[in-house]
Parts: sequence; structure tokens; C-alpha cells
Amino acid sequence: MIKVNNLSKSFDNLEVLKNFSFEVNKGDVIAILGPSGSGKTTLLRCMNFLEKADEGTIDFEGDLVDIKTVSNKKISEIRKRTGFVFQSFNLFLNKTALQNVIEGLIVARKMDKNEAEKIGKKMLDKVGLSDKYDYYPSQLSGGQQQRVAIARALACNPEIIYFDEPTSALDPETISEVLNVIKDLADEGMTMLIVTHEMNFAKNVSNRVLFIENGNIIKDTSTKDFFFANENERIQSFIKSLGENR
Repeated sequence: MIKVNNLSKSFDNLEVLKNFSFEVNKGDVIAILGPSGSGKTTLLRCMNFLEKADEGTIDFEGDLVDIKTVSNKKISEIRKRTGFVFQSFNLFLNKTALQNVIEGLIVARKMDKNEAEKIGKKMLDKVGLSDKYDYYPSQLSGGQQQRVAIARALACNPEIIYFDEPTSALDPETISEVLNVIKDLADEGMTMLIVTHEMNFAKNVSNRVLFIENGNIIKDTSTKDFFFANENERIQSFIKSLGENR
């Protein structure tokens, strides 16, 4: 579905991504793991062109993009096929849950408001917020706000969704409600790349793990092999440091 080849990114003299190459198959749920500062978030942002990489190509189902020469029009086309869920929600504080979900449909896709509202309500229902259409972010818990953000991503009918540590800003009581929504999407076959520190979640929901450290892909393997058959001492240490139940 997506082929990333030699993706590189530096900030000043710091190499954050070093010649990343990997593939994402349709239906994959890939947990992107690694210590803080290893390049996980930067990878997602470069794949969705929220950050521009320095080198490399991305092949999106035969639509080959050269990072150096990609046009704004092409970036817009690719973004319309993807969804992005941020760790800090990124909701409009002056708009209701429903308005947040449909904003992109109306503004970017020029959709009729009534049609957009039908889709928006359906997506809010899907994430368990059928009674929160008219609530503002300040009236919602962190978990509810993140579910609004997921509904917003789903409203655009994406082929893949990128999740950047979707539970890192949540308190322990609301983490599970967000993870359950993501698990449901995985069960439905949604293709997802998920940066997370939730080891138990990664173990039970993903089918692949991409382990990143110091700007390099250290391991790209099945989830089963990563957690149960991995002899790499560094990875064993990482798993132990976070704890499988986290």
C-alpha cells in the first residue's frame, strides 16, 4: 500500500531519520515503538507532509512522490487519503464536537453542510459520543476530546490513519476508552500506524512492530516475534523498562 524508501530528516546538525525504508500493507496495524527522541513522531509527520523530509520517496499505491520535488497540490491529494490523530487533540476550542468533525469536510472538501453533518454524526456515534454533538472541548474529558479527534479523522474516509501517541495526554481513567476505539478500528481492518508507549496495547492490537532508536529502524518484525521471540538485548531492555502492562 505504502512504500517508504530512504526517508531522511535532520534538524540543524541532528539526524532524526536516517534512510528509513519500510512498507505498509493494507490492513496493517503497525506499532511504532522506541525511546523518546528516537524519531517516531517525526516519521509520521514526514509521511503526512506536516514536516518536510530532506530526502527519500513515498509510493502511495503506485503514486510515487519524490520528497524534494513534491508539489503542494500532490501533498493535498495525498492528505485527503489519510487521517492524522495528534497527541494534543488539536481541536478548535470555539467549535462543538460536531463542528470540529465536519470542518474539514466543508472547508477542504467543499461538501454540503447537511451531508457533512450526517457523516459527522455517524462518526461521533461510532466512537461512542452520540450524546456529545453540541459539546465544546472544554466540556469534554481528555478521552472524549481524543475520540472527537478520531471521529474527525474517520469522517474523511481515509485509507490509513496515523496516530501520534494518542493517549500520552490522557489520565489513566480515560486511556482505555481511546484504546478501545482504536482496537475496534483494527478489528474492522483499518490500516494504521501508531506511535505508542502502551506496550500491552501494542502487543494485543498491532500485527507488526517498528522499533526505532537514534534515528534508525532497529527492528521491523511481527508483533509476536517482537514480544515473544526477540533475542535483541536492547529491545528486551526497552520492553522491561516500560512494563508490558503499561
